[in-house]
Amino acid sequence: MNRKPRVLRIINRLNLGGPTFNAAYLTKYLEPDFDTLLVSGMKDDTEESSEFIVHKLGLEPTYIPEMYRELHPIRDLTSYRKLVKVIKEFKPDIVHTHAAKAGAVGRLAAYNCKVPVIVHTYHGHVFHSYFSPAKTRVFLEIERYLAKRTTSIITLSTKQLDELSNEFRIAPKEKFTIVPLGFDLHKFTDKQEEKRGAFRGKYNIKDDEIAIGIVGRLVPIKNHSLFLRALKVAADKTSKTIRAFIIGDGEERGNIETLAKELNLFAKNKHGNELLTFTSWIKDVDVANAGLDIICLTSNNEGTPVSLIEAQASSKPIVSTNVGGIEDVVRSGETALLSPVRNTEAFAENLLKLLEDDELRQQMSCAGNDFVLKAFSYERLCADITTLYNRLLAERHVKVIAESA
Repeated sequence: MNRKPRVLRIINRLNLGGPTFNAAYLTKYLEPDFDTLLVSGMKDDTEESSEFIVHKLGLEPTYIPEMYRELHPIRDLTSYRKLVKVIKEFKPDIVHTHAAKAGAVGRLAAYNCKVPVIVHTYHGHVFHSYFSPAKTRVFLEIERYLAKRTTSIITLSTKQLDELSNEFRIAPKEKFTIVPLGFDLHKFTDKQEEKRGAFRGKYNIKDDEIAIGIVGRLVPIKNHSLFLRALKVAADKTSKTIRAFIIGDGEERGNIETLAKELNLFAKNKHGNELLTFTSWIKDVDVANAGLDIICLTSNNEGTPVSLIEAQASSKPIVSTNVGGIEDVVRSGETALLSPVRNTEAFAENLLKLLEDDELRQQMSCAGNDFVLKAFSYERLCADITTLYNRLLAERHVKVIAESA
């Protein structure tokens, strides 16, 4: 009996970020060419759920309750056994895993079940700035072992491919394929003035206040302390009236709030507004982006930062550290001012430059929209993955025939 190729898509967890969008769009929009089952692990309590993304697309994932981001031998073994059961029942032609935990447990299950095509996407990596050298070496050996059992490995950028292949020697270069992320970015361009008014009204942002925002998990790798210290320098030097917003939540919130108090960042300006506001998670980040004037990122390591793609779609200039694949998603000097990692002085100088120069801020605001709408559309993502899947199936001589319309 002829049938469509079946794809089992496995993701670590449904938290806010690029991997969830990637998995959701591929599950939804590879129809009718592929029949996809989406399987997800569980998010941490400190993370905001992104189930609304998959539900909005009409998707109902299958959950593995034992699969969490953190290592846990007993839970991980249970996750493996449940995935083996899913594979035997669904009989996929392709297993495609997203991010580290799903990649480890899912690829092992797929390999041992003799799935013809095994694909893994690195949405980032943990080989520097996360763990001790000893722990990092262990993860590297695990990833090299898994790579040998993987048909194709997807990276999101040229720089990420170079790191994984040449620097960390995960696998030969020919095993990798570059497929940038893809999104539905139109909500970041639609009704901008209406959304801007809503955000600025909610937080009492006056017309003469320049609003600076940083969006993401409050975890060590995001280095919010750099943002706070640079903000302090800029606030002390600028002639403008400014407001800053930390959008997100996580395990570091207490430490970040303590540092903010030490730096006197809750001081009130001439309008009686505090310089710094913690908003926690905002589900409609397009509304937040519309209300901001500058968007920042201070990470020590990144894969493909979704917040910077969304910032450019929202026509906002960026101040960021230059790490990971950031140079692949912004135009340095045109849409973003980049500085070395952990360099407070350079970051503060770039932030101050954008604050003081109204014309530069406007020029950079106009430069990013067209670029990201073309480079990071979900239509392009789905076309790239369809081409890859068909090639891999043909190479493995998998005889699956698409159903006639």
